[in-house]
Order: sequence, then C-alpha cells, then structure tokens
Amino acid sequence: MTYYTGMVAAVPTANRQKYMDHLQVAWPMMQKYGATRMIENWGVDTPKGKVTDFQGAVNAKDDETVVFSWLEWPDRATADKAWAEMQNDPDMAAMGEMPFDGSRMIFGGFDPVMEAGKTAGAPYYQGFLLAVPETNKTAYEEMARDAWGMFEKFGCLGIAENWGADVPHGKQTDFYRATKAKEGEAVLFSWTAWPDRATCEEASKKMEAEMDGQPMPEMPFDGMRMMWGGFENIFDSTKA
Repeated sequence: MTYYTGMVAAVPTANRQKYMDHLQVAWPMMQKYGATRMIENWGVDTPKGKVTDFQGAVNAKDDETVVFSWLEWPDRATADKAWAEMQNDPDMAAMGEMPFDGSRMIFGGFDPVMEAGKTAGAPYYQGFLLAVPETNKTAYEEMARDAWGMFEKFGCLGIAENWGADVPHGKQTDFYRATKAKEGEAVLFSWTAWPDRATCEEASKKMEAEMDGQPMPEMPFDGMRMMWGGFENIFDSTKA
C-alpha cells in the first residue's frame, strides 16, 4: 500500500533557488532507494493561528518560508529500508550542505486513510496538520469523505488524508508539538490539490457562504489545533 514520508521545514526565503537546486540533487538519491514520487511546495499563504500554525510548527523566523513536502513510496517496508540504508551511503555526504536548518524540520511516516480525485500533479496545494483521537479514526474517514463532495463541487482536484504510522519525537520540533497532540491522538498529514490559488481562495469563500447560518457539525477532532496553509508547487519529480 502507498506510504508517505511527510515533511515540513523552514527555508530562508533568500535561499529559494538554492533549495530548488538541492531538490534536483536529492531526488535521484530518493529514487535510487525506491521512492516513486517527490513533491515540494513553497508556502505563499500560511496564516498565523491563535493556537497552532505552520510557522510555530518549525520555529520559522521572519525571513524564512515554510515548505510542505512529501515522498511517495510503494509501501512502508521500502521506506523504512531506504532510510536505514541511506545513513551509511557516501553519496549522502556528497550532496553537500542543506540550504536550511534541518534540525527544525519535522517529518514522519503516514498511511493513506482516504484519497479521492487527483491528489498529485497540481500547481497549488492546501496543506493541513492536525491531531485526531485514535478512537475516532473511522469517524474522521467518514467526515473526510463527506467533505470531499463540497471541495470537489467548488473546483478541488483531489484530497489526501494520511494517518501517522511512524512519527518520531524530535529534540526541537516534531509533529506532536506542532499540533499539540495529546496522549492517544494520532497526527495527520493531509492536503487538497487545486488548479491554482485563485480557485482555492474562491472555493473557501463559497464554502463559508454555504455554511453561514448553519449549525457547526460536531467534528471528530479539535479544530482549534488544526493548521492549514497554501503552497505553490516548486518541484514534482514526475515533471523534473
């Protein structure tokens, strides 16, 4: 079953081209170890939140931009083997210094729990991070399927909801701290794909208008701790 390594990092805004050059070197290494796709997205609309946000997730500085990225693998076994073997690969050292602070990058392994439409190959994505009680997994999947109908109606190309399967704790940052996850909660790394930013923003307005005056449905997670942001695609390995 498809498996994802999800990553969020803070990159100095001035290093955008250096980061893109780094991706051109990194992808052959990932492909060598069995990755089937690499998608990297540059934050263009990552609002500050009252409880959580993408800047806080990676301790981003004022002169840094948040990137939201993922590697696609044929299965978890391939991913686990790749990460273990890469540690001793001399080609890793030959890649040179990373153009960002890797110690603040958050990452983890995720199993797809709900996908619909075309979830890759888009020029614009909305990325989401949240924590869901493990006992609410089925309820969350059902909610996501219901939500897809509205997203699709307003121009969304696809939706991908991915459940944390191997999410490590970090020294400075990690997905648990980012989402203020509690004991017994799983972290989700999810996205919606859009033809462009304008369509995504217009869809948000239409959805808000449609929901106006209606009682808020009960959600199977704490929406106050969910964060989201808009990201422009800067690298898709199938187009590289």
